Amino acid sequence: MTAEGVKLLRRAGAVFGFGLEIVDYPFGAEYHLRTKELIPDSAFAEMKQLEGILLGAIGDPRFEPGFLEFGIVGRLRFDLDLYVNLRPIRLYSEHLCPLKGKTPQDLDILVVRENTEDAYRSKPRFENRGTLDEVAAQEMVYTRKGTERIVRYAFEAASRRPRKKLTLVDKANAVRAHDLYRRVFEEVGREYPQVQRDFAFVDACCMWMVRNPEGFDTIVTTNMFGDIITDLGAVLQGGLGIAAGGNIHPGRVSVFEPIHGSAPKYKGLKKANPLAAILAAGMLLDHVGEKDAAAAVENAVVAVLPKLPSIGTDSGVPTDRIGDLVVQELR
Repeated sequence: MTAEGVKLLRRAGAVFGFGLEIVDYPFGAEYHLRTKELIPDSAFAEMKQLEGILLGAIGDPRFEPGFLEFGIVGRLRFDLDLYVNLRPIRLYSEHLCPLKGKTPQDLDILVVRENTEDAYRSKPRFENRGTLDEVAAQEMVYTRKGTERIVRYAFEAASRRPRKKLTLVDKANAVRAHDLYRRVFEEVGREYPQVQRDFAFVDACCMWMVRNPEGFDTIVTTNMFGDIITDLGAVLQGGLGIAAGGNIHPGRVSVFEPIHGSAPKYKGLKKANPLAAILAAGMLLDHVGEKDAAAAVENAVVAVLPKLPSIGTDSGVPTDRIGDLVVQELR
């Protein structure tokens, strides 16, 4: 799938007249099995000098859950300080949506998820492990700095969208630490009078995303809640096979990826759908300033969708053929 994203990057460079220097990295499950390394420090230092990274899906059942994810994805997010997880949730074709009667005009949400704090950054603690008295704890930690910069990014993003509406999704009625998000949201919001402000508890947000997705424009939320609601959003737009995301620090090297995990059972079979990886490549182009090319990649995907019987592994269209179809539509 990543190869198809690279194919689109190269084609976009040829069509829109910009150069590319692409570095391939082998890091993942097979590399670790051979070398016992995840990302060597020398390679990580090199990555810091790049403009963007297109990341393939990470995960392998030969390792305990989280080992590869935290060792590779986690290191990129935390050590590069990629504090924005940006997830466009767009319905590209009505037939993909499981909700009755919803059209592309009803589903166009931008989720801005904080990407470097919350429980994901804390170490788990276990007491009396293996006994009936076992206690497991992992803290949700939020900083003023981390909260303010993600909220400000979200207001900036909302101000550039036509509807100019921003919803804070939290659980402030039960997780009182989320009062920090509430206070910062109100304070920063006063600097953006053109942006309409709204609030939703995360459980209600999930309900409304299914019942009334057109009520949302831009969402800002915590790391954990963002992780959950963006998968719900992916289902609404047609499935994980068409969902792309960015891990961003404005002005620095940033990482773009399909938001789905890996599927080792399909390795080598050319059944996996590469559209999420291709759309992630489009997001990378937008990040480095090639906005016309980024828009063209998205338009090409939209043009190809009617040609696919489905966007699942049962579509009958090989992975590389889907990439070729998108290349042919790139204008």
